[in-house]
Amino acid sequence: MLATIQGWPVEVVADYARIVELLANHGPAIGMPHSRALGQGLFELRPRGRSSTGRALDCFVQDHRIVIVRAFLKKTRTTPGHDLAIARQRAKEIQRG
Repeated sequence: MLATIQGWPVEVVADYARIVELLANHGPAIGMPHSRALGQGLFELRPRGRSSTGRALDCFVQDHRIVIVRAFLKKTRTTPGHDLAIARQRAKEIQRG
């Protein structure tokens, strides 16, 4: 996921870094507009830039670790169902151990 995120436009990466810092300091309750709960232990980080909007879907696992399970640049208004399904499957695999 890191390579995907590093490939985003610079302003989106900068906003992502700011959101991750908020997440590290305050936990999953940072809320909108930075993060949104998607259910089943999955959260959506919502970095933005002038030209693009990124999404990093994450889950929280033991010992307060945050794992990014899917990252992409948005091209539509809603989160694509395909990306959401992949993220949910990966989150289940991680949570099972």
